[in-house]
Amino acid sequence: MYKIAVIGAYDSIYGFAALGLDTFPVSDASEGEKMLRRIAEGDYAVIYITEALAAELRHEISRYQEQVIPAIIQIPGVSGNTGAGIAGVKKSVEQAVGSDILFGGN
Repeated sequence: MYKIAVIGAYDSIYGFAALGLDTFPVSDASEGEKMLRRIAEGDYAVIYITEALAAELRHEISRYQEQVIPAIIQIPGVSGNTGAGIAGVKKSVEQAVGSDILFGGN
């Protein structure tokens, strides 16, 4: 059975453990890169990663973009929302359905 992981700074991810998700706190990009590789090679179908950490690991995340599993989804951290997570999901949906579903036509 597949699992869900959350990776990022401790302050940003500790609450996800209460939801039953596996949390992997990291303190810097080097540690984050190693942890992401380890998680991606495991039984995780979804990996949530904080936007701040994802910004530092773009090259590593791109290795998994063409794969079905794991899905790597950016989430805001305690420092706030940069919009990168929503932009990534929007891009994935556009690729899947062939159009921008958020375009209101106004």
